[in-house]
Amino acid sequence: MPHAPERTEPRAAERLSRNLALASVVALIALCLAWELWLAPTGRGTLALKVLPLLPAPLGLWRYRMYTYRWVALAIWLYVLEGLVRATSEPGMGQALALGEVVLSVIAFTACTAQIRLRLAAARDA
Repeated sequence: MPHAPERTEPRAAERLSRNLALASVVALIALCLAWELWLAPTGRGTLALKVLPLLPAPLGLWRYRMYTYRWVALAIWLYVLEGLVRATSEPGMGQALALGEVVLSVIAFTACTAQIRLRLAAARDA
């Protein structure tokens, strides 16, 4: 019976990319909720539902789940696109919030892809 590979402690670079991904996704959730519910709501706040796909992400990122890093790295581009569209169409505070959404999304993508690359390289070396 084949045995599972031995689990090792994450290296410093893996911890850093995990912490960046986790912080940026949590900050993105908070920004989107604050934006749609208090700071510059559009309509009756129903756009706050856009955070629903991100809600399970922090737990998976915290637990180093490779699957979570992969789907977040793909899904985060929806938030980049929404932020870019709203940054060019909303005046004032809405524009600043949209740019914040873009920045947080790009940070999350970069951290997730770094985590994936580091983990695949470590698996290849093992």
